[in-house]
Amino acid sequence: MIRGGRSYVTSPPSFSNDAKKLLVCTGNTVSVFSAATGLQITSLEGHTAPVTTLIVVPAASSPAQKILCYCWTASLDGTVRHWDFSGPELLKTIDAQLPIYSMVIPSLLSEPQVQIDKRRELSGKLVAYVSVEDTSVVKEGTKELRGHIRRFNLAKPRIPRGDTLKETEEPESIVISPSGEFFGIRHKCKIHIWDVPSGGGSRHAVSRKMTLHHSKFINAFAFHPTERIIAAGDVTGRVLIWRGFGNRKLALGNQKKKVRAMVDLDNAGVRGEDDAESCTTWHWHSAEVNVLNFSSDGAYLYTGGREGVLVVWQLDTGKKKFLPRIGSPLLYFMWSPDPTLSSVVCADNQIHLLKMPSMEILRTISGIKPPPSLPRMYEGLASTVAFDRSSGIAALCTENYCVQLYNLLNDRGISEIQVCERNHQPGDEITVVVTAVALSLDGSVMSTTEVKLPEDGIGGLVSLKFWVSEPHSKTFTLSTIVYEPHRDAGVSAIAFHPTRSMAVSTSFGGDFKIWVCNSDKNQADKDSSWTCHAVGSYKKKPMTAAAFSGDGTVLAVAVENVITLWNPDKNILLSVLGATLTPITKLCFAGTSEFLVAASHFPRPELSVWNASNLSLSWSYGLRIEAVTSAVDSSSFAVLALIPKSFRTDESKENIFRSRDGAILLFNGSDPKPVSIWTVMKAKGGSISFLEGDKSQLRLAYVNGSHEYVVFDPNSDESHERSAVDYDGLAGQEETGDAGYTSLYGQLPDYDKKRMEDAESLATPFVSSERPWETIFSGSTLNFPPLQKLCAEFFESLMEKRTAVVE
Repeated sequence: MIRGGRSYVTSPPSFSNDAKKLLVCTGNTVSVFSAATGLQITSLEGHTAPVTTLIVVPAASSPAQKILCYCWTASLDGTVRHWDFSGPELLKTIDAQLPIYSMVIPSLLSEPQVQIDKRRELSGKLVAYVSVEDTSVVKEGTKELRGHIRRFNLAKPRIPRGDTLKETEEPESIVISPSGEFFGIRHKCKIHIWDVPSGGGSRHAVSRKMTLHHSKFINAFAFHPTERIIAAGDVTGRVLIWRGFGNRKLALGNQKKKVRAMVDLDNAGVRGEDDAESCTTWHWHSAEVNVLNFSSDGAYLYTGGREGVLVVWQLDTGKKKFLPRIGSPLLYFMWSPDPTLSSVVCADNQIHLLKMPSMEILRTISGIKPPPSLPRMYEGLASTVAFDRSSGIAALCTENYCVQLYNLLNDRGISEIQVCERNHQPGDEITVVVTAVALSLDGSVMSTTEVKLPEDGIGGLVSLKFWVSEPHSKTFTLSTIVYEPHRDAGVSAIAFHPTRSMAVSTSFGGDFKIWVCNSDKNQADKDSSWTCHAVGSYKKKPMTAAAFSGDGTVLAVAVENVITLWNPDKNILLSVLGATLTPITKLCFAGTSEFLVAASHFPRPELSVWNASNLSLSWSYGLRIEAVTSAVDSSSFAVLALIPKSFRTDESKENIFRSRDGAILLFNGSDPKPVSIWTVMKAKGGSISFLEGDKSQLRLAYVNGSHEYVVFDPNSDESHERSAVDYDGLAGQEETGDAGYTSLYGQLPDYDKKRMEDAESLATPFVSSERPWETIFSGSTLNFPPLQKLCAEFFESLMEKRTAVVE
């Protein structure tokens, strides 16, 4: 089983002491990457909830000590762990009994570690300040303060309640000064600062506190490495510099006398009674400031935010220079022990390693980018994930109108394709939506559709694009653009032929078009452009889905709630399958078999399996399906279904689902009973696909709505987290269908049985009604019985039955 797609940007990363490794919080684990190659080396596994804090134990400046590889981690699972990440090896686990959102250990900075000092731990001087969430004091329905800043002694395996320094509505992130003398939190428009008492771990040591005020909400702040200077960024884009903070409230006794004369001075820019000499404001950012960090010598301040621009301020003069066009909002900026190397973390799940001071991007550690924000009208209709089954590569639509190619087997980003050109700008309204991406079976061709949204009802444009893979690199170049491929209507689906350079696009406007590559028409011609081969429609109704059969000889197109079968070469309508209850949104042939899988959404969701050879409904379930996939060389297929809320909230099944909202069901051809069921999280907006690069092993890939994924062998017992799910209750009532008339219009009444029952119940001669045809022919024509039964019933009603006379 392969898991990947985790977020790299939930917490700040940290460099090793030799600056050759970068440690990154990735969900419940810590991933260790090589700074030279950007590849993952190892991981620290043991936490059972997301890791929120990562602290590398600093070593002395001697080269021999820089090889030490120790770190502390804290997690929402309520534990603090001590690691040797060169192994990796877990050295110690401490139970804090509460979810930890942030942690700092001041003594690690004030006294760099030459080795793991056991004597310090035993003497109780290794003290941590943590931000925890304590819901035990919160009464239901009240707004109590659940965020607590507490002091813990890490020498004990089970941490007691600890001393509470501050309570807030929600847990806040703790920021510590590079010297380890001060730490603080931001809370709305305030910065609360404490000094670290010289008593270390003594129970009687008291941290003194001061507060700085601002008129706007503060997003981030940082301490100067050597002087009493604090920089903060607010939600409006302003950067504030407080100088000389804490000279009164946080100063030692002999220092208080020297600054006593300054109390009554008019401190420029300082609000009220704040303990600071001055406050300076800089304003360049147009939106909130997320990144603040001083250079190691304190001469420069680095800031960043939603603009995707890293700004370098000279602290004394206020002059600035920029690293523009990073392409995504900035979240963190971290220095390494090597002054020529730093990292910047972006909201699109990428970490850029920078060469300093030129700020050149050396390499990028790229995770799966988050899915794009779609307008409400496209939610549930866009197809934003496609799979290359042969290589295990996924093509995912992301922000900024990009398609990212990601290797699911290696958990690595490969390349990005800019579907339409756009520079990142904060607060931009969505003007273009990439509604679909599709890959050919061999991964050599990609197709995308995009919609330029109209402004005030004017200027909308639909584009269909074909991209061709480069021979030696896994990226794509644009081959063909088709503007308004279906007149003014949007493209509802794209599907590729399994063996030829052929594709089909369907339209809500009531037609489908078959596209072929010019090189497919003439093998000697290497022209990679695409042209329209044929156009088809059925009663001018919207066409919502399409799929080719396993051998490519049949094209299935969904026309609202019926399925039409076509010959794609001759563009001839072959037959029509019976109607479903609601419009079909997804179609898929079950490998090389004769079975066709259809999924419908609203208003009544349905999963139905049809037999294309005898045009009959095999079976159906009342399930809402997010994705369908099938194996190429067998009749197996899998669906991703949303579990009904009523079924998940059943108390008897609470332990089975554990907040999971979806299920993957594996079927084999016409058998309505699933072979396997796996419950999953974040199923809405998810996708699944079989991966068949290795012919000896069939794999199933699941990408959830947040672009996290898992790849597993569906036939392996190790990967089966098969919950004891009652699939009958999960799927609702199973429906099995019959051929012909019954599959279209439902079961007919049993007229022969009814006639026998009526004859047995008659005690008197039958008297025909005066106008019997009025009741016989009443009702919908769709419910009429076969002609021979209808005629027999009609003529019988016109005749009188005579009772037998016994002479």
